[in-house]
Amino acid sequence: MAVFSVLTVLVCGYFFYAATQGPYGLYERGRIESDELLLGQELTKLITTRKEAQNRAHRLSDDYLDLDLLDEQSRKVLGMVRDDEVIVR
Repeated sequence: MAVFSVLTVLVCGYFFYAATQGPYGLYERGRIESDELLLGQELTKLITTRKEAQNRAHRLSDDYLDLDLLDEQSRKVLGMVRDDEVIVR
């Protein structure tokens, strides 16, 4: 009878440890959920950045040409300024 009690306590202890500390336990689940939250925020930022880049690419495409954006990009690349402009750094 004592052996059965000890064995029962050991099995229960093992399952308790596995449920809390194991690779699929509660602590691991909490870590995974916090990682999911951080990755979701990063995904939102990346989607926003991608949409902005797609918008700029569309505005510089042959189908739709934004002259102000083209002027800004050419000035940035060539480093040119008009006589009536002031550069603020």
